[in-house]
Amino acid sequence: MNKIEILGGKPLQGVVTIQGSKNAVLPILAASVLNKGITVLHGCPKILDVIYMIEILKEIGCYIKWNEESLMIDASTIVSGAISKEYAQKMRSSVILFGSLLARKGEASIVYPGGCIIGGRPIDLHIMALKKLNATIEEKNERIMGYTKELRGSEIYFPFSSVGATENVLLAAVLANGTTYIHAAAKEPEIQILCSFLREMGADISGDGTDCITVNGVKELKDIEYRIPSDRIVAGTYLLAAVATRGKILLKKAPTEHINEFLKVVEQLGARIFLLGEGVWINAQEATHSIEYLETNPYPGFPTDLQSQMMAVLSIADGESRLKENIFDGRFRLADELNKMGADIRIQGNEAVIHGVEKLKGGNVWAQDLRGGAALAIAGLAAENRTIVHDIGHIQRGYLDICKDLTELGADIRYS
Repeated sequence: MNKIEILGGKPLQGVVTIQGSKNAVLPILAASVLNKGITVLHGCPKILDVIYMIEILKEIGCYIKWNEESLMIDASTIVSGAISKEYAQKMRSSVILFGSLLARKGEASIVYPGGCIIGGRPIDLHIMALKKLNATIEEKNERIMGYTKELRGSEIYFPFSSVGATENVLLAAVLANGTTYIHAAAKEPEIQILCSFLREMGADISGDGTDCITVNGVKELKDIEYRIPSDRIVAGTYLLAAVATRGKILLKKAPTEHINEFLKVVEQLGARIFLLGEGVWINAQEATHSIEYLETNPYPGFPTDLQSQMMAVLSIADGESRLKENIFDGRFRLADELNKMGADIRIQGNEAVIHGVEKLKGGNVWAQDLRGGAALAIAGLAAENRTIVHDIGHIQRGYLDICKDLTELGADIRYS
């Protein structure tokens, strides 16, 4: 099953529950390595990236047990700080284990991480910051090797906000000797979730959600049970699917506190949104408006992880829209696939000029990254006739069961 078949043209209607967050659970899984005991995560999504991360945890000596949607990790028996090439090159998030392993084992080794091909995402900020914490890091035989006798608190100044680098420093600093100050720290909800998780484990962290996070190192962390919050990007994807199909849906367990600014943009499209106790309700029957100009930015700005899905929606909006991508330069590969379906999108540097068309036409298209694959599914839902999305392994990295969720909302969609 490496394809998704969609018969488009049906407005989405119904109720769906939002899964646990991919971007929250991956650093939390890395953080479990810091505890010489048991971590239990409830609401853990069995997406491909989680499966890859679990295989890495097993490889370094963790014992793993699933019980439906709950995951138990026993990290008392870690024997290695080396991560093999097989899984590291499948997912970029493997790099955040580097800080955890330096803190836990005093050594770490990893090949350059993989994941989506959406532009340059160097890890030089990670390396710079970990060196500041008294780690020796060198490159040898295509691997990044790290060693330390003792991690020490330090002042870290990032030249710009980086989610991954902030996570790596947090994971290294919680057990370091002394105090670490992370300046220009990322403010994304997933950073705040990671800090909340670490505090419940016994870490001393303050300032998350601001430009400077302070970490006072502690000697050890404790066992924990924790529920993974809902995925704001999955929620945003399904809201935009409702817009593309002019539907009406309710998203249960949508993380409303993390998507307020995004919801304002969706309202600009002409959708009506209501925040309810159980989630978010959207009526997108008249959501045909274009957006004159929209750019991606770090949180609380418009998220780069929803830019592709927005491009699909704007391709059938009334009038011209402009999208500017400030985070990852490779996101616009999607435009070629949408143009195959009849979209009118021109790329000018890091801006996309989108002239809305009346209808997209079904056809064969290829997912090239996680969010671009989800965007093609949205396009297929709105298109005439049948759309086949190939290489859906990209989509399965972040969506637990996109076909099941959209089927619950009335879509004609299936794996094949």
